[in-house]
Amino acid sequence: MSPIRSRKHALATQPLLNQSLFALAAIGLPLAASAQVAEKTMSEVKVEASADVPYKADKVSSPKLTQPLVDTPQTISMIKKEVIQEQGASSVIEALRNTPGITMQLGENGNTSAGDTFQMRGFSTQSSVFIDGIRDLGAVTRDTFNIEQIEISKGPAGADIGRGAASGYINLVSKLPNRENATSATVSYNSGETKRVTGDLNRTIGDNAAFRINVMAQNGGQMGRKVIDNESKGIAPSIAFGLGTPTRVYLFSQHVRQDNTPDGGIPSVGVPGFYNASAALRTAPRVDRENFYGLASDYEKVDADMGTVKIEHELGPKTTLTNTTRYGKSKMDRILTGINTLTAAGAQNTWTVSRSRQSLLQENEILGNTTNVVTEVQAGGVKHTISTGLEVLSEEQFTPTRGGLGTVAAANLYAPNPNDTLTAFAPVLTGVYTQGKTRTAAAYFFDTIELSPQWQVNGGVRYEHYNTTTNSVSASTATSHPTLPVGTLVPGRVEASDELASFKAGVLYKPVSTASIYAAFSNSQTPPGSANFSLSATAGNINNPNMDPQKTTNIEIGTKWDILREKLSLTAALYRTDNKNEISLLDTASNTYSQLGKRRVEGIELGAVGQITDKWNITAGIATMDATIKEGTTGNNAAGAATRWSPDLSATLWTTYKFNDALTVGGGARYMSKQKRVIDPSVDVSLQNVPSIPSYAVADAMLSYRVNKNVSLQLNVYNLFGKFYINTLNNSGARLGLGVERSAQLSANILF
Repeated sequence: MSPIRSRKHALATQPLLNQSLFALAAIGLPLAASAQVAEKTMSEVKVEASADVPYKADKVSSPKLTQPLVDTPQTISMIKKEVIQEQGASSVIEALRNTPGITMQLGENGNTSAGDTFQMRGFSTQSSVFIDGIRDLGAVTRDTFNIEQIEISKGPAGADIGRGAASGYINLVSKLPNRENATSATVSYNSGETKRVTGDLNRTIGDNAAFRINVMAQNGGQMGRKVIDNESKGIAPSIAFGLGTPTRVYLFSQHVRQDNTPDGGIPSVGVPGFYNASAALRTAPRVDRENFYGLASDYEKVDADMGTVKIEHELGPKTTLTNTTRYGKSKMDRILTGINTLTAAGAQNTWTVSRSRQSLLQENEILGNTTNVVTEVQAGGVKHTISTGLEVLSEEQFTPTRGGLGTVAAANLYAPNPNDTLTAFAPVLTGVYTQGKTRTAAAYFFDTIELSPQWQVNGGVRYEHYNTTTNSVSASTATSHPTLPVGTLVPGRVEASDELASFKAGVLYKPVSTASIYAAFSNSQTPPGSANFSLSATAGNINNPNMDPQKTTNIEIGTKWDILREKLSLTAALYRTDNKNEISLLDTASNTYSQLGKRRVEGIELGAVGQITDKWNITAGIATMDATIKEGTTGNNAAGAATRWSPDLSATLWTTYKFNDALTVGGGARYMSKQKRVIDPSVDVSLQNVPSIPSYAVADAMLSYRVNKNVSLQLNVYNLFGKFYINTLNNSGARLGLGVERSAQLSANILF
């Protein structure tokens, strides 16, 4: 609970949201989703037909994957909107806690996580987030108000999405119009004094058209933190024509505005594993979890807009063409106060932590088009289901440097004051910036060959050409440009261009019609600058254009079974992922690096999703992960650092039971084994500051009561047993984010 609140400006973007909606209706703003589970073809009718199984999806939305999930030789987890609502998850990060093998990070150089920052199966994944099959850029925290389902494809997926897909990818499926009049809304309030309302209106227009509007507004604090004050607003209008006909056109857009207080976490003093050269600090108690070490004037503003046009046309009874065009733009403007060095001098109530002023100003822009054709043909006496297409994509990121951020005195370690005096605050652009652009053109071809009712062979290949250009201006130093006055602005340009080929192949055996056993192989490539468009001229830097792409391969053996009248899906997979061409430190004296590094991540993943009975729903998963350095540096730098934050075991569970038409009871648990920060075997971890995040298990509960046919009340209790645990830790171990303490959220779900 937070008696102190930071300043909150009136959000000046509401007129823009209103204008966007009117503009959409007036000019048919582009919109589209290469993945809406809406009516269109027979496969989508099948998805609609399984709606009585709230947690279980039969097929992903992408036309590239033509087979049902049970016949897709790849680990794919699905999180449907029903689970998101039952858990009261307002962000994608909260929803992703439903799948094992994903870990969250606390960002560096800004003292706050840069939006959705996470790893999957031991590899960074935040640059592999897609919306309706098109890559989404920007360091933003994505909301769930306009999400139909979340699709998590695990393992290297270069054939599916192209460059930089070492861990797989996450696809968010937007809500689109359908031929059903429906209105719903949710109003909630939680222990962090956050008020949230969402609305979803779908209306038909004649027999073959419909429009839909999803809206969201949220304002309040953060459970377990002081001063934090976050405000979000969003609107997602859409319209569809030709529903139920051979030609369907979807126009939709999404606009989000956020005005938040950035939170850099708290000092790690007093937590298990804390170490400091000061004996007094080594035995000091923890700080209050509600302490806020920034300033009340710190802010984080996000503007995110996208518009899409999607056209589906049935060329024949078994051939469908899909064309999707999207334009998106996001802007992040953040100024914050971060924490640094601890000082223990005098009485404990006078100890301090130094603070620094930091800034991030970033604009992202993306323009993309995909054209896909799915068809069934008979050739060579066997059935082929072919998916082929072209993709063109333009991505741009502009990051200027801002100075004049001011200075602030060190904060009291145990009683920080968010209203401390800020001096010399006169923000100004310095002229230093980085501007990165990547242009991609790709062609792909996938084929599933049905040799017999029991045997299938499938494979796919993607060939792409990319060009990445980084233009920058830097300020000279005595070392970098000894002949120039210090601070001289020096322009720079680095460029990389290459072709990448990715592929996948699988063999699948069906012992019965509702089960499969498979073996699959896939690969991906991550070229320099793939994740951040920021190439580097520095020798030994992984983003130097002279470096080879990192190459990732994956072998997976698994089985999938749809049981209990196909209402419960059981999956099991054994995987081994190898990543080579990682940077490895050869010689510390000369600071020489080479691409000798090779890392391996292997494990087992089990899953269960669907209904055990008509009243009992479940989604559960367990994953093991063994990350090792096979070649190169094993220490805390270069290749070795990549094995950080990889728990040996993680597990998730969520289940509900409907006692009658009115009462539903549910709950779940999450387990995460130890996540190592220090992975160098030659280092004495007892002398390292918080060398790992200890293992933890957290339980949640939910109670829903249907008051009448239109209204139900829902109570969520998080961290039911009040477990103290570290949720995220920075790379130095100096600061952390604690998991939410016991807290609650009350919601009213309204349906007309």
